[in-house]
Amino acid sequence: MAVESLFKDEATEEKGERARMASFVGAMAIADLVKTTLGPKGMDKILQSTGRGHSVTVTNDGATILKSLHIDNAAAKVLVGILDAILFFCCFALVLEGLCYYCWKRFFFAGPTLYTLQGNSAGTVIGIKRIRKKSYYFKCWQALISLSDISKVQDDEVGDGTTSVVVLAGELLREAEKLVNAKIHPMTIIAGYRMAAECARNALLERVVDNKLDAGDFLFLFFLFLLLTCGCKKFRVDLMKIAMTTLSSKILSQDKEHFAKLAVDAVMRLKGSTNLESIQIIKKAGGSLKDSFLDEGFILDKKIGVGQPKRIENAKILVANTAMDTDKVKIYGARVRVDSMAKVAEIEVAEKEKMKEKVQKIINHGINCFVNRQLIYNFPEELFADAGVLAIEHADFDGIERLGLVTGGEIASTFDNPESVKLGHCKLIEEIMIGEDKLIHFSGVEMGQACTIVLRGASPHMLDEAERSLHDALCVLSQTVNDSRVLYGGGWPEMLMAKAVDELAKKTPGKRSHAIEAFSRALVAIPTTIADNAGLDSAELVAQLRAEHHKEDSTAGIDVISGSVGSMEELGISEAFKVKNAVLLSATEAAEMILRVDEIITCAPRRREDRM
Repeated sequence: MAVESLFKDEATEEKGERARMASFVGAMAIADLVKTTLGPKGMDKILQSTGRGHSVTVTNDGATILKSLHIDNAAAKVLVGILDAILFFCCFALVLEGLCYYCWKRFFFAGPTLYTLQGNSAGTVIGIKRIRKKSYYFKCWQALISLSDISKVQDDEVGDGTTSVVVLAGELLREAEKLVNAKIHPMTIIAGYRMAAECARNALLERVVDNKLDAGDFLFLFFLFLLLTCGCKKFRVDLMKIAMTTLSSKILSQDKEHFAKLAVDAVMRLKGSTNLESIQIIKKAGGSLKDSFLDEGFILDKKIGVGQPKRIENAKILVANTAMDTDKVKIYGARVRVDSMAKVAEIEVAEKEKMKEKVQKIINHGINCFVNRQLIYNFPEELFADAGVLAIEHADFDGIERLGLVTGGEIASTFDNPESVKLGHCKLIEEIMIGEDKLIHFSGVEMGQACTIVLRGASPHMLDEAERSLHDALCVLSQTVNDSRVLYGGGWPEMLMAKAVDELAKKTPGKRSHAIEAFSRALVAIPTTIADNAGLDSAELVAQLRAEHHKEDSTAGIDVISGSVGSMEELGISEAFKVKNAVLLSATEAAEMILRVDEIITCAPRRREDRM
């Protein structure tokens, strides 16, 4: 039986060289699409939706661009899927970090502040840190890329490197296409790429810098003050450099020092935690980007109603999601047959009495602030005001979730058992003005690390892009606090890896050496693209970089400001090792997946069968 007869009429099939070339072309097209956004001088893209309203997004964020695309090419979808794989890697590391802290707290009775000073020493004690050092994750990317369920949270967790990973994967496939045309088998190319990736990763590990406090050293107990004054300052400088490097390619590049300070201050308040939920970002149109500021505590984007107390000290807060409407007959359009209008009045009185009982149950919790997810109508609002309780209505769900988190409360929906309801607490609730808008400020919350970054800007599009840029910086910094190893930026890591891979190629016999050399050329494409996007002579700069990196302990990279090769150490350009490591491994594995493909089968669309 012929294979073609197995498929329905509308199913299509591509085999062998044709399938492989289709995969290469699609993946390289996606890489070329986002390539121009890479680097400090990268350009922006305008994304216009075809749905209702035709919303417009202006961004140079690789993740935002790729998530907005509707892609038919199978290989291109794999490249978009690598971003999900990076997220899984980062989330898995954060889960292990949380387990380390739990064991530290459970068995050593220590608080989060001490755990922060101790770094990951608890992980070493229970063996978790040793697990993280293994290279097992390099072998499981194929399964990870298919986990599309986590794509929704990708942009919430992944920091920088989303554009770099796609560009690197595209260049690896571009080089692989040349090797395939030269009659080198794909499995030979894959073997060479694996050797090159391991060599490149080892080269990075040899040159990482770590200025975080290491409490595993017993001398820490005797030189605590010295370490706190010196080690913390150096680590903060590292964080500032990483944040400014991340923001250099964003819309915030003109004020990158200001926003880097905001991001570092916010992340340092977390005291080692990687939970960014306690950092809130509010966007308010008006003013300039430089007017943005960091505020301690929590800001709710609502205003206090008429007749409500404008200031409450030592607040006890009940966060709820419950209906506070009295007249269900009018609201829901129910039909009621009565003999007279007096009966209607009796129904309304009964509804009000029922609402009085509900309000009294809420007040019996001993609160002076009630925050509800749903509307609070006039009658219950009056009852709360008479009792001296501040009632805040129609708070967005994300807002009350975060408010409950930072104040130590929980969202309630029933009020019959006050002892089972957990209230939130804060020292002061007051109304503040930002621009022309009134907001509610909660200060002195139980979660002391909670803070709010208020972004100001000229237009909603600018504020949206500023939020995405700041989110990237916050994610990278939170991961760097967790894994404090730092590398220089400006194309320095790629040139360092390319040099090590070139040396490996010279020692490797057979056709695999060609694949290793191709891997080196793909790495060099990153600094080449950075220079091209800055309008510089990339051929000249890359040649100078290659010469500089043959010197001992070189820190040379591309200085796009002066348009020349400069010392990344002197310029203060740094990147997080965790991001670079994930980019290297996931791009290599994505290229490997596509190289293995020798057939693409497009299934026929499912049709509804006619039923008699």
